[in-house]
Amino acid sequence: MRQDAFMEPFSTTFCDLQCKICVLLLGICSALKLTVPSHTIRGIKGQSLTLPVDYNFNITVSNIQIIWLFEKPPTTPIFLIGCLVNHSVVPDLEYRHKIALKPPNASLQIRSLNFSDEGNYIIKINIDGNRTIPASAKVQVTVDVPVTKPVIYIEPFAGVVENSGNITLNCTVEEGTRVAYQWLKNGNPIEAGTIYSLSANNSTLRIVPVVKEAIGNYSCLAENPVSAMESDVIVPTIYYGPYGLTINSDNGQKLGDYFTFNKGEAVQLYCSADSNPPNIFYSWTQRADNSTRLIKYGRSLEVVSEKVTQKTEEYRCRALNNKTGKWKETHIFVIMMPKVLQQKLQTRPEADYRKAQTISGHENALDDFGIYEFVAFPDAAGISRVSSWSVSVSDAAQGQDFNGTVYEVIRHIPEQYQERQEGT
Repeated sequence: MRQDAFMEPFSTTFCDLQCKICVLLLGICSALKLTVPSHTIRGIKGQSLTLPVDYNFNITVSNIQIIWLFEKPPTTPIFLIGCLVNHSVVPDLEYRHKIALKPPNASLQIRSLNFSDEGNYIIKINIDGNRTIPASAKVQVTVDVPVTKPVIYIEPFAGVVENSGNITLNCTVEEGTRVAYQWLKNGNPIEAGTIYSLSANNSTLRIVPVVKEAIGNYSCLAENPVSAMESDVIVPTIYYGPYGLTINSDNGQKLGDYFTFNKGEAVQLYCSADSNPPNIFYSWTQRADNSTRLIKYGRSLEVVSEKVTQKTEEYRCRALNNKTGKWKETHIFVIMMPKVLQQKLQTRPEADYRKAQTISGHENALDDFGIYEFVAFPDAAGISRVSSWSVSVSDAAQGQDFNGTVYEVIRHIPEQYQERQEGT
């Protein structure tokens, strides 16, 4: 007979015995069920804390025993309190004023939490029927002090010039344990990057280098396991500019670097730039006869048209930021136009305007130099027909009526070009 055939009945019997033992143990375990809502509970120093416990069983019992132990690693667990249901509660005398238990409820109440109460709390329940069935669970308790409202301190307080310094923001709280910090700009989290660096615990934010893009509303969020508070907003002072210097006018029409005005109309110009501080220093100059002269300080300039002695005059605006030491300059050309032509330009609907076309019969392209304005005039039927002729400024000044004209072509030659032509 084979040896494995001889052992087969014994193997089958042993496996059956194992299965019966497993079923028996499973029945014992399922007879008592012990649960805790959370294995980590966070408490606040000075306040009471309850460790909730729920248990149930499905057998008839004669006794229920509840025991709480306290473990503060690396020490061994110590007895806190215990009881037999329907019997008196027996606390450890050292903790009798600190803890409370109200059976059959197994939840434990800890009064007036202190840091020394941090640790593991072990609940053990024994039920006694035909046999004793135990169950246990562990709950970790942490104790924290809520954070107070954080305060931001900024260095330097007076402000920094763009690209020439750095800014440090420090976030502090008067009270709070296990504090974590998060910096916000305009309500969005800040991460370390090109211009931002953070200290090890994130309580300090450094802006290096300082750039215009760093301007914004900064705040600090301080939080721990039991609380969260956000600081007031602080706006660092960053001096920059001037950028984007432009000259504009509330009257007249702008064509690139040129403004057209009516004869007899006041020339009103104003200069603007993006800068901090915003009240930068503006100055106006006029360029004529190969020379430049200062005519006014301030953001705006008004020139009576009668004083514009040439058809085209150049005006320059310079903006100076005393904080950054930087300045920018831009210019425009002012062209005085016959009033009748200017009125035509202003009263035509935008839909009537067409793209400019170059019409030249000259072999030399320099003969065509100038500024051209093309204005569409529909006929009585509302249909525009392309005309092959143009009207000069002098003709327009005489107030002639050009019936059937589809495009009026106005040519302006800047004085600078005329001067260069005369000198050749």
